Amino acid sequence: MRIAVVIPTLDEADEIAGAIQSASGPEIEIWVVDGGSRDDTVDRARTLGVRVISSRPGRAAQLQAGFECARAEAVVFLHADTRLPAGFDREITAALADADTVGGAFRFGFDRADGLGLRIVEAGARLRSRLGWPYGDQALFVRRSVLASLGGVPQVSLMEDLDLVRLLRRQGRFVGLARSVQTSARRYRDRGVARTVLRNAIAVTGWCFGADRERIQNWVAR
Repeated sequence: MRIAVVIPTLDEADEIAGAIQSASGPEIEIWVVDGGSRDDTVDRARTLGVRVISSRPGRAAQLQAGFECARAEAVVFLHADTRLPAGFDREITAALADADTVGGAFRFGFDRADGLGLRIVEAGARLRSRLGWPYGDQALFVRRSVLASLGGVPQVSLMEDLDLVRLLRRQGRFVGLARSVQTSARRYRDRGVARTVLRNAIAVTGWCFGADRERIQNWVAR
Protein backbone atom coordinates (compact mmCIF):
# COMPACT_ATOMS: atom_id res chain seq x y z
CA MET A 1 0.00 0.00 0.00
CA ARG A 2 1.34 3.41 -0.95
CA ILE A 3 1.49 5.93 1.88
CA ALA A 4 1.65 9.72 1.90
CA VAL A 5 2.70 11.79 4.91
CA VAL A 6 1.37 15.34 5.23
CA ILE A 7 3.23 17.69 7.60
CA PRO A 8 1.69 21.11 8.30
CA THR A 9 4.22 23.74 9.35
CA LEU A 10 4.45 27.26 10.67
CA ASP A 11 7.89 28.39 11.85
CA GLU A 12 9.15 24.86 12.49
CA ALA A 13 12.74 25.23 11.28
CA ASP A 14 14.10 23.45 14.36
CA GLU A 15 11.71 20.50 14.05
CA ILE A 16 11.00 19.87 10.39
CA ALA A 17 14.11 17.83 9.57
CA GLY A 18 13.38 15.35 12.35
CA ALA A 19 9.78 14.92 11.23
CA ILE A 20 10.80 14.36 7.61
CA GLN A 21 13.54 11.90 8.52
CA SER A 22 11.14 9.86 10.66
CA ALA A 23 8.66 9.71 7.77
CA SER A 24 11.15 8.87 5.02
CA GLY A 25 11.13 5.50 3.35
CA PRO A 26 10.93 3.77 0.00
CA GLU A 27 8.06 5.10 -2.12
CA ILE A 28 6.59 7.22 0.68
CA GLU A 29 5.24 10.59 -0.47
CA ILE A 30 6.04 13.44 1.92
CA TRP A 31 4.22 16.74 1.62
CA VAL A 32 5.21 19.73 3.75
CA VAL A 33 2.40 22.26 3.76
CA ASP A 34 3.60 25.62 5.00
CA GLY A 35 1.23 28.22 6.38
CA GLY A 36 3.49 31.26 6.03
CA SER A 37 6.66 30.53 7.99
CA ARG A 38 9.05 33.43 8.54
CA ASP A 39 12.00 31.24 9.47
CA ASP A 40 13.95 28.64 7.45
CA THR A 41 11.28 25.92 7.56
CA VAL A 42 10.62 25.87 3.83
CA ASP A 43 14.28 25.99 2.81
CA ARG A 44 15.20 23.17 5.19
CA ALA A 45 12.35 21.00 3.93
CA ARG A 46 13.30 21.58 0.30
CA THR A 47 16.92 20.74 1.09
CA LEU A 48 15.72 17.29 2.17
CA GLY A 49 14.07 16.76 -1.19
CA VAL A 50 10.42 16.56 -0.17
CA ARG A 51 7.46 18.24 -1.82
CA VAL A 52 6.69 21.65 -0.32
CA ILE A 53 3.52 23.64 -0.98
CA SER A 54 2.02 26.78 0.53
CA SER A 55 -1.40 27.11 2.06
CA ARG A 56 -3.43 29.65 3.94
CA PRO A 57 -2.59 29.38 7.64
CA GLY A 58 -4.55 27.09 9.91
CA ARG A 59 -3.87 23.41 10.51
CA ALA A 60 -7.16 22.20 9.02
CA ALA A 61 -6.56 24.15 5.80
CA GLN A 62 -2.98 22.90 5.58
CA LEU A 63 -3.96 19.28 6.15
CA GLN A 64 -6.61 19.55 3.46
CA ALA A 65 -4.18 21.10 0.99
CA GLY A 66 -1.74 18.24 1.53
CA PHE A 67 -4.49 15.65 1.34
CA GLU A 68 -5.64 17.04 -2.01
CA CYS A 69 -2.10 16.75 -3.39
CA ALA A 70 -1.42 13.25 -2.08
CA ARG A 71 -2.04 10.32 -4.41
CA ALA A 72 -1.33 7.41 -2.09
CA GLU A 73 -4.02 5.05 -0.80
CA ALA A 74 -3.26 5.95 2.83
CA VAL A 75 -2.50 9.40 4.23
CA VAL A 76 -0.76 10.14 7.53
CA PHE A 77 -1.14 13.54 9.18
CA LEU A 78 2.07 14.25 11.08
CA HIS A 79 2.77 17.22 13.34
CA ALA A 80 6.20 18.78 12.78
CA ASP A 81 7.25 18.07 16.37
CA THR A 82 6.18 14.41 16.27
CA ARG A 83 8.37 11.51 15.19
CA LEU A 84 7.04 8.34 13.60
CA PRO A 85 8.40 4.99 14.80
CA ALA A 86 10.62 2.90 12.56
CA GLY A 87 8.50 0.66 10.36
CA PHE A 88 5.43 2.87 10.69
CA ASP A 89 4.49 2.14 7.07
CA ARG A 90 4.31 -1.60 7.73
CA GLU A 91 2.10 -0.98 10.77
CA ILE A 92 -0.31 1.14 8.74
CA THR A 93 -0.36 -1.28 5.82
CA ALA A 94 -1.16 -4.16 8.16
CA ALA A 95 -3.96 -2.20 9.84
CA LEU A 96 -5.56 -1.18 6.56
CA ALA A 97 -5.37 -4.71 5.17
CA ASP A 98 -8.68 -5.13 7.00
CA ALA A 99 -11.24 -3.64 4.61
CA ASP A 100 -13.39 -2.52 7.55
CA THR A 101 -10.61 -0.31 8.93
CA VAL A 102 -10.91 3.31 7.83
CA GLY A 103 -8.04 4.79 9.82
CA GLY A 104 -6.27 4.94 13.12
CA ALA A 105 -3.54 6.46 15.24
CA PHE A 106 -0.34 5.52 17.00
CA ARG A 107 0.15 5.28 20.74
CA PHE A 108 1.13 8.53 22.43
CA GLY A 109 4.57 9.14 23.85
CA PHE A 110 6.66 12.17 24.80
CA ASP A 111 10.19 12.58 23.50
CA ARG A 112 11.25 13.14 27.11
CA ALA A 113 8.79 12.56 29.94
CA ASP A 114 11.11 13.95 32.62
CA GLY A 115 9.02 14.64 35.67
CA LEU A 116 5.89 13.28 37.32
CA GLY A 117 3.62 15.81 35.64
CA LEU A 118 4.59 14.77 32.12
CA ARG A 119 4.38 11.08 32.97
CA ILE A 120 0.82 11.63 34.25
CA VAL A 121 -0.08 13.50 31.05
CA GLU A 122 1.38 10.68 28.98
CA ALA A 123 -0.60 8.06 30.89
CA GLY A 124 -3.79 10.10 30.54
CA ALA A 125 -3.27 10.46 26.80
CA ARG A 126 -2.83 6.73 26.42
CA LEU A 127 -6.03 6.08 28.37
CA ARG A 128 -7.92 8.58 26.20
CA SER A 129 -6.58 6.83 23.10
CA ARG A 130 -7.74 3.44 24.34
CA LEU A 131 -11.20 4.97 24.68
CA GLY A 132 -11.02 5.87 21.01
CA TRP A 133 -10.14 9.57 21.08
CA PRO A 134 -6.56 10.18 19.96
CA TYR A 135 -5.29 13.68 19.19
CA GLY A 136 -3.52 14.92 16.10
CA ASP A 137 -0.10 14.58 17.73
CA GLN A 138 -0.49 10.80 17.47
CA ALA A 139 -0.03 10.72 13.68
CA LEU A 140 -3.60 10.08 12.61
CA PHE A 141 -3.83 8.04 9.41
CA VAL A 142 -6.74 7.46 7.07
CA ARG A 143 -7.75 5.48 4.04
CA ARG A 144 -7.73 8.13 1.34
CA SER A 145 -10.91 6.98 -0.39
CA VAL A 146 -12.87 7.19 2.85
CA LEU A 147 -11.79 10.72 3.69
CA ALA A 148 -12.40 11.83 0.10
CA SER A 149 -15.96 10.50 0.33
CA LEU A 150 -16.45 12.61 3.47
CA GLY A 151 -15.30 15.80 1.76
CA GLY A 152 -11.85 15.91 3.31
CA VAL A 153 -10.54 17.30 6.57
CA PRO A 154 -13.16 19.26 8.57
CA GLN A 155 -12.46 22.96 8.04
CA VAL A 156 -12.62 24.38 11.53
CA SER A 157 -10.38 26.84 13.36
CA LEU A 158 -9.20 24.33 15.94
CA MET A 159 -9.74 20.75 17.12
CA GLU A 160 -10.00 19.43 13.59
CA ASP A 161 -8.33 16.26 14.86
CA LEU A 162 -11.27 15.31 17.08
CA ASP A 163 -13.74 16.19 14.34
CA LEU A 164 -11.81 13.97 11.96
CA VAL A 165 -11.70 11.05 14.40
CA ARG A 166 -15.45 11.38 15.03
CA LEU A 167 -16.18 11.32 11.30
CA LEU A 168 -13.99 8.29 10.71
CA ARG A 169 -15.43 6.31 13.61
CA ARG A 170 -18.85 6.69 12.03
CA GLN A 171 -17.58 5.14 8.80
CA GLY A 172 -15.90 2.01 10.07
CA ARG A 173 -13.20 0.61 12.32
CA PHE A 174 -10.74 3.11 13.76
CA VAL A 175 -7.72 1.40 15.29
CA GLY A 176 -5.11 2.25 17.87
CA LEU A 177 -1.66 0.87 17.03
CA ALA A 178 0.66 -0.52 19.67
CA ARG A 179 3.74 1.41 18.52
CA SER A 180 4.34 4.90 19.95
CA VAL A 181 5.12 8.16 18.25
CA GLN A 182 7.46 10.51 20.07
CA THR A 183 5.95 13.97 20.48
CA SER A 184 7.78 16.99 21.82
CA ALA A 185 6.77 18.13 25.31
CA ARG A 186 7.79 21.70 24.48
CA ARG A 187 4.31 23.17 24.95
CA TYR A 188 4.11 21.71 28.44
CA ARG A 189 7.58 22.91 29.32
CA ASP A 190 7.01 26.40 27.91
CA ARG A 191 3.53 26.99 29.33
CA GLY A 192 3.64 24.75 32.39
CA VAL A 193 2.12 21.30 32.72
CA ALA A 194 -0.86 22.27 34.90
CA ARG A 195 -1.77 25.27 32.76
CA THR A 196 -1.54 23.31 29.51
CA VAL A 197 -3.61 20.43 30.87
CA LEU A 198 -6.27 22.90 32.06
CA ARG A 199 -6.40 24.62 28.67
CA ASN A 200 -6.74 21.30 26.89
CA ALA A 201 -9.50 20.21 29.26
CA ILE A 202 -11.44 23.44 28.67
CA ALA A 203 -11.11 23.04 24.91
CA VAL A 204 -12.23 19.39 24.89
CA THR A 205 -15.15 20.14 27.21
CA GLY A 206 -16.27 22.94 24.92
CA TRP A 207 -15.95 20.66 21.90
CA CYS A 208 -17.99 17.93 23.58
CA PHE A 209 -20.83 20.37 24.25
CA GLY A 210 -20.70 21.87 20.77
CA ALA A 211 -19.39 25.29 21.78
CA ASP A 212 -18.49 27.77 19.06
CA ARG A 213 -14.85 27.29 18.01
CA GLU A 214 -14.02 30.98 18.26
CA ARG A 215 -15.36 31.01 21.78
CA ILE A 216 -13.23 27.98 22.67
CA GLN A 217 -10.23 29.74 21.17
CA ASN A 218 -10.87 32.76 23.38
CA TRP A 219 -11.22 30.59 26.45
CA VAL A 220 -7.91 28.80 25.96
CA ALA A 221 -6.06 31.99 24.99
CA ARG A 222 -6.65 33.56 28.40
